[in-house]
Amino acid sequence: MAFTSNMPLSGALVALLPVLCFLTTLLYLDSYKLVKLRTVVGLVCLGAVTAIASYFVSDWLLNSDSMGFEASIGFEAFTRYVSPVTEEILKGAIILAMIRSHRIGFLVDAAILGFAIGSGFATVENLYFLHIFPDAGMATWIVRGFGTAIMHGGATAIFAVLGMVMLEQKSTGSGLAYLPGLVLAVLLHSAFNHLIHTPRFATLAIVLLLPILFYAAFQRSEKAVGEWLGLGFDTDAEMLELINSGRFSDSPVGQYLHTLKARFSGPVVADLLCYLRLYTELALRAKGILIMRENGFKVPLDDETKAKFAELRFLEQSIGKTGLLAMQPMLHIRHKDLWQLFLL
Repeated sequence: MAFTSNMPLSGALVALLPVLCFLTTLLYLDSYKLVKLRTVVGLVCLGAVTAIASYFVSDWLLNSDSMGFEASIGFEAFTRYVSPVTEEILKGAIILAMIRSHRIGFLVDAAILGFAIGSGFATVENLYFLHIFPDAGMATWIVRGFGTAIMHGGATAIFAVLGMVMLEQKSTGSGLAYLPGLVLAVLLHSAFNHLIHTPRFATLAIVLLLPILFYAAFQRSEKAVGEWLGLGFDTDAEMLELINSGRFSDSPVGQYLHTLKARFSGPVVADLLCYLRLYTELALRAKGILIMRENGFKVPLDDETKAKFAELRFLEQSIGKTGLLAMQPMLHIRHKDLWQLFLL
């Protein structure tokens, strides 16, 4: 799509650049560099695909014989009460998949990745509006660029952040943990669409509100990462020292492992101990990488670590699902603990 005199480049830049600049700023503020650039780019592309899918879903809801929302409630009511729900569900599904696969560990990366999805969505949506309304004035593109686009990114980021908060509090993967975030994202989206007749006010509200929310999320996340690194590093180091010291059998963890002899054969119990050692070593490695990143160092994945992961996968097959469940009291596996292995 070429920009003509009816579609000035300045309008296109104002419509498209603010949300991408905001995303770049979020990446810069991530002191631990938890999120890789290629992941962000991939999610921007997924957000763009989601926008295309949303167009077809909305078209079906508006015009199908079974739904026909345009005839029953009208287009304006549809944009206020129906499209916010469908769009936030589609965008949120990507975040939900990432959380459930342990690819998001802290609030800061939840905010960045959620905003990346919303950025891709908003970019396609604004390109579409540039195409169908080429004669719109600069004020329209300011509202689209600083208001609607930032809103899309912010709503998905809010869903991601609140989903992580609820997940950490409840320590469960239940879908209900993500419902408050979805409701809040839909309410923000719907509220913005309600202000369509006062777009400047809506844009100003978004521009003022979202940076405050992101600042709070970043502050809390930085504190949580620091606390988790400090406590987790000491705990993992003590566990590894205990395993290598020869006094492991006298410890509570060693006594628990001893009780498993009644349920598992000797070789499997030995594999359980090897798994505990390897898991702890990799957990320490992941925490060390985070500390190095905070201080500006890039740490590549070495061959020794790759070999340990290969051995870990072999041990997982050897001890089976029942053995992994039996290991949980020793490993204290939670979402962050699984995420740190994905980090490597």
